[in-house]
Amino acid sequence: MVTPESIKHSIEQGMAVTHLAVAGDGAHFEAVVVSDEFAGKSRVQRHQRVYQTLGDRMREEIHALSMKTFTPQEWQEQQ
Repeated sequence: MVTPESIKHSIEQGMAVTHLAVAGDGAHFEAVVVSDEFAGKSRVQRHQRVYQTLGDRMREEIHALSMKTFTPQEWQEQQ
């Protein structure tokens, strides 16, 4: 079974993050991802980058993942 912790681990292994929170019920998940890698990237490019860290898991295991992606500066402004 897919857990929020396993998704978090995959993202952390695939990219540098300054903040990462994943929640979900085993079928639907939500993630907040904060990374310097998002600077200058569109929302679609940011999401593609996170999907890249999850690889085949997005096709085979994870059925629904909604994301909010921020640069550290954008995240600080949200707080």
